[in-house]
Amino acid sequence: MATFISNSPTETEAIGRRLAEHISVGSILALKGDLGSGKTSFVKGLVAGLDSSASVTSPTFTILHEYRGGRLPVYHFDFFRVEDRQSVERLGLDDYFFGDGLSVIEWADRFPKFIPEQARWILFEIKSENQRAITLQ
Repeated sequence: MATFISNSPTETEAIGRRLAEHISVGSILALKGDLGSGKTSFVKGLVAGLDSSASVTSPTFTILHEYRGGRLPVYHFDFFRVEDRQSVERLGLDDYFFGDGLSVIEWADRFPKFIPEQARWILFEIKSENQRAITLQ
């Protein structure tokens, strides 16, 4: 377990960039944290760290964004607006989780039973207006 302190969205992105160096096909990152805790900024850094120039935005309303053009594809999920287990089941998560890229799930703690055991959980905590603690479990 490691905890990083970020003092800005730029620093949060940098943490994501550094983690991208250790990402391989089939990696799954389960993100947990309140609104505004830095989850999407972290994903921006991950995508950039995988050498993709894709524009990263929160998939809150679309549930899934796919980013290509880098070292491997990134499947960026957001479970915030997913209403129930049946909605999660319809996403076909196994195709992504056990496919050709990296799966990142914001609000993964809403449906933890769907997150594979090998997923790496990352906790985002708001410490102050600008400071965040990012813990890799």
